[in-house]
Amino acid sequence: MLKGQPKGLFVLALANMGERFGYYTMLAIFVLYMQAKFGYTEDQTSTTFGIFLSMVYFLPLFGGLLADKVLGYGKTIALGIIIMFAGYFCLAIPTGVGTGAQIAMFGALALIALGTGCFKGNLQALVGNLYDDPKYSAKRDIAFSIFYMCINIGAFFAPSAAEGVSNYFLEKDGYTYNADIPALAHQLKNGTISPEATARFSEMAAQQGYTGTDLAQFGDSYIASLGQSYNYGFGVACLSLIVSMIIFVGFRKYYKAADKTEKEKQAQRDPNAVELTAQQVKDRLVALGLVFAVVIFFWMSFHQNGLTMTFFARDYTQTAVSGFDRFGFSLLTLLPFAFCFYGIISLFQGTTARAKGVGALLALVGGGCAWWAYSSFPAEMAISPQIFQQFNAYFIVLFTPLMVAFFSWLNKKGKEPSAPRKIGIGMLIAAIGFILLAVASTGLPTPEALKGMGGLSESARVSPNWLISTYFVLTIAELFLSPMGISFVSKVAPPKYKGLAQGGWLAATAVGNYLVAIIGYLWGGMPLWMLWGILVLCCAVSAIFLFSVMKKLERTTRDA
Repeated sequence: MLKGQPKGLFVLALANMGERFGYYTMLAIFVLYMQAKFGYTEDQTSTTFGIFLSMVYFLPLFGGLLADKVLGYGKTIALGIIIMFAGYFCLAIPTGVGTGAQIAMFGALALIALGTGCFKGNLQALVGNLYDDPKYSAKRDIAFSIFYMCINIGAFFAPSAAEGVSNYFLEKDGYTYNADIPALAHQLKNGTISPEATARFSEMAAQQGYTGTDLAQFGDSYIASLGQSYNYGFGVACLSLIVSMIIFVGFRKYYKAADKTEKEKQAQRDPNAVELTAQQVKDRLVALGLVFAVVIFFWMSFHQNGLTMTFFARDYTQTAVSGFDRFGFSLLTLLPFAFCFYGIISLFQGTTARAKGVGALLALVGGGCAWWAYSSFPAEMAISPQIFQQFNAYFIVLFTPLMVAFFSWLNKKGKEPSAPRKIGIGMLIAAIGFILLAVASTGLPTPEALKGMGGLSESARVSPNWLISTYFVLTIAELFLSPMGISFVSKVAPPKYKGLAQGGWLAATAVGNYLVAIIGYLWGGMPLWMLWGILVLCCAVSAIFLFSVMKKLERTTRDA
């Protein structure tokens, strides 16, 4: 999998991993931050979340134009890191809860989105340029799988970093995390709290060690402490961007030869420069447009992980785990198990006795460490809603090598699906993921009814395994769709518009991200199973459409 890849791939993948670690640390707590600190309703939260995500993925369209026509890839990427740093730094500064604090938050989000626009698509275009060299061209799909896996290594650690930093500063003020307290405090302040909810709030205040009788005062104090702890969590992104910049600038020599726009290649008479006819350009742009139209609905569904699936984790999923369920909620078990898993893969795939021996050693040591850590856990472990976002990234890190091996095996037999066909399969798998969540939600009260109840008791909440299973299925769907999609764009994009094409892929993601908010708007009176059913329908219909134009897409892919 790693053999024969250019060194520049690993430099760019690591630079991207650092940036994504910061981004997903921020995203893990962003929705919780808005609702806890400012008391945003589900509609307000959904609107802000949807617009921010859409801008993060839409602005690469302009970042691509800036790189293609003006600055080139390297300078545009470095500019993006600097702008993002400014945005995260502003978001990390503790503020009050008034209008000024909200304006500062929106300004910080605008900087993060603008910086990401300069960074993300152009970094992907730079990776693609490495594989324009005929020496490496056959390794393009595998390269983007490796690149994507590194993104998710950063994303995997992000929720734990956000949770760890937030809990540390919250505990310094003498509090422990309780997801229900902020909502009840805001209901009390707005005069909408029910007697039943008031009784529960009083009980929770006592559990936090509060001995007074003024629940409003307790609520304000708790929210101020929690909000500040989230600010410090956002500060993690600043540190990760410093690391990204050091990697990107310090190891430039490994990708310098690929840091050329098509215009620069032609001016230097680069042998890898390509000229297409007007009809070829048109056909490729149409093919890209069709794929972009489909992936909109995947991202609309998938990125519910930061919105409605986080709501579901907070309001409907058990807040503590016991027994074997504890295994998945600690880095002390997940990390050594990953080494064990890779050791087993090496044991079976290794071609030399040494490789098999190293694999066996990794499997034994990793498995032993994971079991030792698990056996030392307390009988019951508290879990926070943001921690569920680690599972998608973890599954990607685990299963990317298996997917690469699977597709390589199919390729040797001449049966590997084309990139567009993989995307269609991914859409169908995503539909299955939301079917699981619909089944889990059957019989649960609507979010609107839940507010009047003051929250669900622990016994009425669903097992965390429902969400984990959904993340697992969505991860398999993502592995069929996202790295293959990025590789498809890199391969099919007209050479003069590589940065723009990568920006177009991300712009399609942006539209999907904006549509995420629509599902958030429905979070209220609609039964939850019906809410997830809408996403099942969107994924299934999109897949059917893609398969209906498959011949045209595959013809264009063959010509690229």
